[in-house]
Formats: sequence, C-alpha cells, structure tokens
Amino acid sequence: MDRRRFLQTVSVSLLTAPLAAGAQQPGRVPRIGYLVGAAREQASHLVKAFENGLRDLGYVPGRDVMIEYRFADGKLERLPQLAQDLVRLKVDVIVTGSNTHVIAAKQATTTIPIVMVYVLDPVEAGLVANVSRPGGNVTGLSQDVSAEISGKRLALLKELVPKLSRVALLFTPPVLVPATLKAIEAAARTLGMTVVRFDARGPGDLEGVFAAMIRARSDALVVNGGPAQFNMRTQTAQLALRHRLPSISRITEDVEAGGLMSYGASLSDEWRRAAVYVDKILKGAKPGDLPIEQPTKFDLAINLKTAKALGLTIPPSLLARADQVIE
Repeated sequence: MDRRRFLQTVSVSLLTAPLAAGAQQPGRVPRIGYLVGAAREQASHLVKAFENGLRDLGYVPGRDVMIEYRFADGKLERLPQLAQDLVRLKVDVIVTGSNTHVIAAKQATTTIPIVMVYVLDPVEAGLVANVSRPGGNVTGLSQDVSAEISGKRLALLKELVPKLSRVALLFTPPVLVPATLKAIEAAARTLGMTVVRFDARGPGDLEGVFAAMIRARSDALVVNGGPAQFNMRTQTAQLALRHRLPSISRITEDVEAGGLMSYGASLSDEWRRAAVYVDKILKGAKPGDLPIEQPTKFDLAINLKTAKALGLTIPPSLLARADQVIE
C-alpha cells in the first residue's frame, strides 16, 4: 500500500470510529436528570448543593450542562413515571435519592448511568453487586448502617435521658430495614435498651403510630428516615413533642423541622458530592467501575427550643460536641 492510500485509510477509520462510552460529543451540552420524591420547595437546599457541586467542577448549569428536574411532590408512586420521562428525554445521567428512587430509576433504564445519594445498604437492596466495583449502571453514595453508628445515636439519647430503657423505632416502608434494624437491635442490647419497631407509610399513619408508641411505653424515639419521612418530618417532630418523646434522627433537616437531635452525614454534603460522580461519568467513566462511597463525617445537631419544651436540659458536654445548635 502506498503512502497516500495508507493516510486515506487511517483518516476514514478515525472519522468513522465510535466515541468512547460515556464521552461527550464536542459542542453538545450534556443533560442531567434530577429525580426526587419531595416537592421543589422541600428540596431547594439540596438542589442548590448539587448545583454548587457542579460549579466547583467548572460546570455552569444552563450553560455547560442542562438539568432536567423532576419532583414527585411527596407522591412517591409518581417516581417510576418521572424516571421514565427522563429516559425518554435521553439524559446522559440520572441523579437521584434513596433506595425507592434508585429502584424506580433502575426499572426505567439499564443503560443510562444512575448516581444515587443517601442509599441504605445498596448491596443487600440489590442495587449494586458490591461497593468496590458496583457493576451495572448504578453508583454513588450510601449510608452507614453499622451497629457503631446506630449505637452512637442511642448513646446520645441515653446521655440526655439517663433512665432511657424502651425506644420506639420509626420506619417508613418501603425503605429497606433488615440491616438497619439488626444494627440498632445489636447496639440497644449493648446499652441495655429494648427497641420496638413501628411503621408509617404516610402522613395519615402517624397519629395512630404515635398512639401505639405510647401504649408500648416508649421513652424515646429513633427516626430512621427515608423519602416518605423526609416529606413528613414537620408532622413527625410535632407529634414527638406532643407525646413528649425525645427523638434522634439521621438528618439535620429533621431537627430544623422541630426534632430534638440528629446524628449523621449531611444530606447537602452528599448531594454536593454527587456532582463529582456526574463529572467522572460525563468524562467517560463507567458507573460500574466507580466505587460506592460511605460518609466519613457525621454531624450532631440539637434543637434547644424543642429540648426546653420537653423539659430537658442539654448537658454542656453534649452541647460542646454539637456541630449545629438551633436556638
């Protein structure tokens, strides 16, 4: 083959070769699907955190990336349809929240990358193969459901209420609970406590559930989170106060809504960190090759107004350890 024919062959090959998987075509603005079960106003701070995370990496929303927002307005049964909407739009990546959200997104697509935020035990839930190499189209950030962290929440409650012996656990199905419940029960045994599980699927269940907690002679409450709980956090806080149950949860948002205490990773930090995964995927990384991250920093938040209403005095040693104190 002469030199001219060789160069022509190479040129044609380069022009017709497919782009690397996940890499963006020059001049094309990537589209990100943002899927949450809350209403926009409830999740506005999380939207801001995610957008700020993108800006930190050099992406200006509306210029360098387009974001397609889908909010279920507290109606989680809408999540599958909203996920399908994003798939029809052919977004480049879907960023979404907890287990319920990821399940909806994963049922809608097996090819579009999915970045999850604040998921509980993604391996047991069947969302990924393992944390170091997820496989498939899902990656992102998960929560620590270990007995150590669960025990820390119970220990914080007991530090505030030394005679604490019987604790109600509030779950909001269909969030996965076996690993979480097992960890809490193990921690409770170490601290000499008894824990009793209660389920509330929606706001309409809460009044009856709290009445059952009182009948069970609960001394305090552990709120275990989930998308349904996020949407009814104010009502939960009000009922806990009415029934005089000191409470602790995973997220600061519960304390801002009137709950007593929270101990866990920052939701805003998690959403900001999700932008790092999006950046890697837009640059060509495969989600199945990106390890799942667990939080390394846990924040303690205390609501002094709620403590006062419950007739509780926060020990100075506990206040000194708080990352956020709400007056």
